[in-house]
Amino acid sequence: MGTAPWPLRRWGVFTIACALSVPSALLAQRVEVEEHVLENGLRLLLLPRKGDPNVAAGWVARVGSVNERPGITGLAHLFEHMMFKGTRVIGTRDIERNLEVMADLDRVKAELAREEEALRSRQRLGEAPEPARPEDLSVRHRELLEELAALAKREQDLLVKNEFDRIYTSAGASGLNAGTTSDYTIYFVSVPANKIELWFWLESDRLLNPVFREFYSERDVVREERRMRIESTPTGRFQEEFDALFWASSPYGWPVIGWPSDIEAITRDEALEFFGTYYAPQNITTCLVGDFDPARALELARKYFGRLRRGPREPPLVRTREVRQLAERRMTAQAETKPQARIRFHTVPDGHSDEPALVLLGEVLSGRTGRLYKALVLGSQVANDAAAYQRGLKHEGYFEAEGVAKPGKAPEDVERALLGELDKLKSELVSERELQKVKNQRAAGDFRRLRSSFHLLLQLLGRDASRSWKTINTDPPRFEAVRAEDLRRVAESYFRPENRSVILYHTQPPPAGAPGPKETKSP
Repeated sequence: MGTAPWPLRRWGVFTIACALSVPSALLAQRVEVEEHVLENGLRLLLLPRKGDPNVAAGWVARVGSVNERPGITGLAHLFEHMMFKGTRVIGTRDIERNLEVMADLDRVKAELAREEEALRSRQRLGEAPEPARPEDLSVRHRELLEELAALAKREQDLLVKNEFDRIYTSAGASGLNAGTTSDYTIYFVSVPANKIELWFWLESDRLLNPVFREFYSERDVVREERRMRIESTPTGRFQEEFDALFWASSPYGWPVIGWPSDIEAITRDEALEFFGTYYAPQNITTCLVGDFDPARALELARKYFGRLRRGPREPPLVRTREVRQLAERRMTAQAETKPQARIRFHTVPDGHSDEPALVLLGEVLSGRTGRLYKALVLGSQVANDAAAYQRGLKHEGYFEAEGVAKPGKAPEDVERALLGELDKLKSELVSERELQKVKNQRAAGDFRRLRSSFHLLLQLLGRDASRSWKTINTDPPRFEAVRAEDLRRVAESYFRPENRSVILYHTQPPPAGAPGPKETKSP
């Protein structure tokens, strides 16, 4: 489980340099999916493939960090964790005692929240340090912390750890996992073809009868994950700050894993409300890819997922859009990393008519045969590496160009070189051969990604969470239709100084008194 982005954007490159057009066999490939919608609104995608002994099975909830609000950031990702904690029959030795302890935990946590707010009030007035020391807590605050720890220990004694995973593993399944993005949360596993009924039962049961046990201790797990993934990495916190700088109003401005103060304060009641809204069946798509009988799968879907009640109201739409940027935004950071520059422009969301041209523009610039490598690495030699890409999110999008400076070169040198290459795209047409090369690479990559049932599952679910699974068939012709004039047009439209944000990383000098690098002598 985690928050790492899913591999739907960058793949290995298969070059057909000599081809003058995309081979018709690649464009002719279509993914034939059998689609059903249950009475409760849940969508079922079935893609039988004969000869595959395992079935890639998964489902996606159309909810991510973009659906949160200030105060509960990180809740979508926390839910990813909670969905592995079991149900009324999985993960516990005694469900009734388990529920009693959980009620006591909620009671103590509610009183503890009042003590925490009183402490924050003192901190705001400068009457208590931040972070607080044990001696700064009230007597009642310390008593409640001890009671909470004792209840957490009682809860642990009632748990059957990782039972959900063990049931799958004992049945021959593998790869049980999940992931949260800004736009959706996805759950997946590979199961033997003769165990798909087990999958239908387990997955429907954790939607029908979830028990969010270990809720408060799991918040601490997420907090530690945040520390490891973001706070302990050289550029993690700077990247968060840059995202918040770039997105002035959009909910994409907060991190998927959430802000620390929110992670520590989210309540079980808020989690239950969130679950009822966004994990309703009408907000979920399920999918099977592999060797199975579609008629049997539909029967099982109706039997198990059909038990889920449709949510009483539709999930609310994401209202807040990014305001138009009127001036360049800049950020300079000292970090334990190589000097580098990143330039980001506001562009368009997934599916926009300009997106194919922007994606291909990124691919013209990237790779060992791309313009940035030729110009910055081989040509002016200001960078060791450079790349660019378009990222279309569900509601917004951006284009980013980045480069790592060579020793002796500054991030400002890389920035100037990157902007120089982007400016050329506004005045010079990309050659037909150059454009066709990246079209061929993309078509070959699309074709290759159809071979793996697992990667096909991820593509279908990820696409259905945004626009529709059908875009796996309708998007390739859109890319093939892009002309060189389209590349120049989008470069002129979006690569404007007032539309960009820049972050420059300078290598942080060693602390005073630290030993410098050892001198080596030539033999």
